[in-house]
Amino acid sequence: MTEEQVGPRSRRERPAKAALTRGGIVATAVELVRAEGLAKVTMRRLAQELDTGAASLYVYVRNTAELHAAVLDELLGSVELESAGDWQDRLELVLRSYTQVLFDYPGLAQSALVARPAGANYLRLIEALLALLSEGGVPKAQAAWGIDLLLQYATATAVEHADSGGAGVPGEWEATAVAVRNVSSSTHPQLAEHGDDLFAGPGEARLEWSIRVLINGISSTPRDRSSL
Repeated sequence: MTEEQVGPRSRRERPAKAALTRGGIVATAVELVRAEGLAKVTMRRLAQELDTGAASLYVYVRNTAELHAAVLDELLGSVELESAGDWQDRLELVLRSYTQVLFDYPGLAQSALVARPAGANYLRLIEALLALLSEGGVPKAQAAWGIDLLLQYATATAVEHADSGGAGVPGEWEATAVAVRNVSSSTHPQLAEHGDDLFAGPGEARLEWSIRVLINGISSTPRDRSSL
């Protein structure tokens, strides 16, 4: 029989929708990020996926920025915090794992530059980084400020990777590389001498070297006493 013949279906016969919770909203947002990318995760799109109105979501999440911060925190749960080696090796591996999470989700890195996560996974990451710096004898004041430098660099690297599609030196970067390599040594002697090195090396090696530079700088550069 057709639906017209049996009449409209009673609301009581329809499966009940799961009650909205913040955890369920964030979990659905993470699924959307994996399937469609962060740019598609709007309150309206999320409400559609949850079969509810967008206004209902604001009871649990204040705005899209807070939603993206919660998604970031959820995905930070996959950052590897345990490894073998000395404290610098382990610190480097944590940061590389963090960067890889952002590499895996294009668009997330850009959000991470301004997101203010406050969930369990973010706190777990900061705790691990501070513990490693402490193990290395880094004074706590330097370690506290150093966390910002380390995460900002790793995040900015992921943003650059996402913007380039992760492939070599395409587009605008390629034009920059060509311009640098074609300069005259008479007008730009330093660029002519260093041009090849400016763009040399695989991204992984440059990331590793840069993290080491930051770690060494944080370890050896005291904070101004007036800021303590």
